[in-house]
Parts: sequence; structure tokens; C-alpha cells
Amino acid sequence: MPPLACPALVPLQRRAKAPDPAQREAPTRARDAGFSLLELMVVVVILSILALVVVPRVIDRPDQARAARAKADIAAISSAVKLYRLDNFNYPSSEQGLAALVSRPSSDPQPANWAENGYMDRLPVDPWGQPYHYLSPGVHGDFDIFSYGANGSAGGTGADRDIGSWTLN
Repeated sequence: MPPLACPALVPLQRRAKAPDPAQREAPTRARDAGFSLLELMVVVVILSILALVVVPRVIDRPDQARAARAKADIAAISSAVKLYRLDNFNYPSSEQGLAALVSRPSSDPQPANWAENGYMDRLPVDPWGQPYHYLSPGVHGDFDIFSYGANGSAGGTGADRDIGSWTLN
């Protein structure tokens, strides 16, 4: 028979407490609190490569957008000029210009059936802040409506290229 131990003399064994989750994860959190220099450098390199690929494609977009707007404006003006012709049996003269679409022309040839509210509310200016030009008869068709582009003078390439009613098709 085993000797009986007196409960007063036997040291009490402490039960192991379950560790507090906040204390258990604290060292892990401190170690993972930031990014290492290597991780930051990898991110910088990836962003640099993306910038090299994307930026050249984005930089040309404003010029393309201006050219697209000029073509849309010219198409709208061309439609108004054609409506003018349907009502009055001829195009506005070069002297009357595009202003004949907004207000009744006072010079010859006088329009017989000019629309009461005009053919346009107002004349747009090109995306570079210059008025559109009009020729009747035109060099490229019955009439020409055109913008000289970014440089404001005839000819040019890229953003400086002339945009006209003959380039819409």
C-alpha cells in the first residue's frame, strides 16, 4: 500500500493557464508591424516597370482627345451647313462664313428660307481656342471646314496637323 500523503504537506501543482491570446501574438505582431527594405524595393521596382509601360501610352491621349473633339465639332458644323443648303438651295458663301449658321446673313446671297432659330446655337471654337475656318466652294469638296491644329498655322504633323471636313471619312 502506498504511503498516504498529507494534503497539507504536498505542494499544490499549479495548473497551466491557457496563455492570453493578446500576449501570445504580441511578439509576432511586433515583428510583422512594418515592411522590410527588400519588400519596399520590390514594390518600387514593379511600379517603375509599370510606369515605363503605361506613361508613354497615356501622354499622347490629350492630343488624341483634342483631335477627336475637333472632328466631332467639324461633323456637327458640316451637318448644320448641309441643313442650311436644304433650306436655302446653296451653301453660305465664304464671306458669310460660319456665322450664317447662327445669325441671318446680311450679305449676298440672301437666304430665302433661313431658319428662325438658326442652324446652331453658337459656333464652337476648336480645342486649341481658335475659330474654325470655312471655304465655299472648298478645295476638297463643296465646302471645307477646318482647324489648323495645335500650332494654328497651315500644315504640320502630329498635334499640329490640320483637321478638316475632308478628313472625316
